[in-house]
Amino acid sequence: MPRPRTHDPDTVLDAAESLAVRSGPAAVTIRAVATATGVSNGAIYHTFGSRAELLGRSWLRAARRYLTMQADLVEAHLGAAEVLASSSSKGRDAAHSPQVVAAILAAAETPVEFAQRFPDSSKLLLLTVSRDELLGDELPDHIAAELAGTDDALVGLIIRLSRALWGRGDRGAVDVITTCIVDLPTAILLRRDRIAEPIARQHLRAAVRAVLEVGPPDRISKPTPDEGTT
Repeated sequence: MPRPRTHDPDTVLDAAESLAVRSGPAAVTIRAVATATGVSNGAIYHTFGSRAELLGRSWLRAARRYLTMQADLVEAHLGAAEVLASSSSKGRDAAHSPQVVAAILAAAETPVEFAQRFPDSSKLLLLTVSRDELLGDELPDHIAAELAGTDDALVGLIIRLSRALWGRGDRGAVDVITTCIVDLPTAILLRRDRIAEPIARQHLRAAVRAVLEVGPPDRISKPTPDEGTT
């Protein structure tokens, strides 16, 4: 019989995460999590409501950890560049700085840092389990809304990087940043599980720099929803 523990929601989420990445989403049952943690079935249901919500909360925690780390890595470079741009007589031209490129590289390389700090969250979010496979069709509406919020946070970061580098947030510019911090890391690091290979990280940096060198197409007239009339 497992020794009872203080009911810490993170303990329950740790167990659900571990079961999902080691044995697949089907292994994440309330009973299995209760056995792994020593928390009673009733206490888990009281906190999370259902198995679907427990899985959704596990994914949300991993996503928020990732986005927080990515935002912090970007801020370490981009904050200084934005201050420079706002105080310079050159205006937006000053934003075309090594700090902005470094911020984009840091955003692209976040999967590497994330895997080192949160290995199970990384496998849940990026490598082992697909979002659709884990969450299924029974996700509570409020969890689905929170998941949409994480998507919005990523879009906001992409637009910020685009504006910092080129002074524009239209679709053409945003697509280039999306390629750099979403598509290239997925293709180079994640799809073939090369996240721990230093050479893959070098390839990623080279690819990002090459895409940024080409830059966005001429500005298109239709703004992104987030851009509005700016």
